[in-house]
Amino acid sequence: MKPLKTKVSITLDSEIIDEIKILAEEDDRSFSQYINLVLKEYLKKRKKIK
Repeated sequence: MKPLKTKVSITLDSEIIDEIKILAEEDDRSFSQYINLVLKEYLKKRKKIK
């Protein structure tokens, strides 16, 4: 069973959006999938530090 997802609305700087779009395309992922991946990795690293 797939994990549940919730739609959210956020405001990002246009430079960040442009960079994420490039990185997502290079990784063959959607914009949303890439942001989700980056946030998961960040949260994992943050837990290790504490």
